[in-house]
Amino acid sequence: MNRSSKKSDGPRLPLDAVMLLVLVLAACGGGGGDATGGDGTPVATTPTTPTLPTTPVVTGTCDLPNFQQDLLTRINALRAAGATCGSSGTFPPTTALTWNSALATAADGHAQDMATKNYFSHDSQDGRSFSDRITAAGYSWSAAGENIAAGQANVEAVMNAWINSPGHCANLMSANYVNVGVACRPAASSSNSYSKYWVMDLAKPR
Repeated sequence: MNRSSKKSDGPRLPLDAVMLLVLVLAACGGGGGDATGGDGTPVATTPTTPTLPTTPVVTGTCDLPNFQQDLLTRINALRAAGATCGSSGTFPPTTALTWNSALATAADGHAQDMATKNYFSHDSQDGRSFSDRITAAGYSWSAAGENIAAGQANVEAVMNAWINSPGHCANLMSANYVNVGVACRPAASSSNSYSKYWVMDLAKPR
């Protein structure tokens, strides 16, 4: 499925959704401001001491060893080499991404939600977009994007699938991003459509 980018309901790879959405906020628009997350926006306890969002420890690794390091190694090797991303074009080498716990928290929340409720979409069932979730996790961004996938067994499989999909590959190679967070959650039930749900959030701070 594509959105002003490309979320496509394609083959059952299934990697049928990409959010190649680079959003640049001018003020508070799409996801900024005080109550975009829909998950109980923090309320200021006094005019001078707002309650800040917390960043819980992310556990969404599908019990895969070296989860964070393996992902960063693959992502940054690709970015260092440059890549041809099919119909999305050719990208020159670019700077490495660094892991961000707020982005990982946003990714984990959405992966868990999809795994629990058995759906596959960039939009949460409560109506939130990926940018809403990133903002709610406490990341103040100037550009943001998301890749999702489902069914891949491990880091190598999901990275290969994303690299071989033009829109996902373009997100991985975009020089607009400096941070990344990824999560994987196993299906909550054997009746789920997929065995694992993957979410990668990429962004640049404001």
